[in-house]
Amino acid sequence: MKKFIEEFKSFALRGNVIDMAVGVIIGGAFTSIVTAVTDNLINPILNFLTGAANYGLADVAGFGSNLVSSLANFFIMAFVLFCIMKGFNAAVNIGKKKLIEEEEAAPTTKICPYCKSVIPIDATRCPNCTSELPEKKEEAAAEA
Repeated sequence: MKKFIEEFKSFALRGNVIDMAVGVIIGGAFTSIVTAVTDNLINPILNFLTGAANYGLADVAGFGSNLVSSLANFFIMAFVLFCIMKGFNAAVNIGKKKLIEEEEAAPTTKICPYCKSVIPIDATRCPNCTSELPEKKEEAAAEA
């Protein structure tokens, strides 16, 4: 059961799943804007041009209020989602910042095994005691 929960957690917290969920929510909010424009602007114009119905000034005023409320709902929804995602990303990236800082702080010097002085990490001979430094096992294996 723990493995199932861990798998679900890794699936649900992947970036593309979160992005898709945000897209669906924003798409639903945008649908109300499209519906307001269609029902209150395009359909009345088409009906007026075809003579199907007569519209007055009250119908135009209704369009403005419907569109403004749809836009307000859209922007409120977008703002709330933005705040949620900002908090979510901050929570996910808490441990990653330390890892990046540790990777960037790679050593640039080493200690000479003969004279114990500090020398550059890529040195092959010590500038102080002029001893040849032994190759690292990884470097020797890479050359072979």
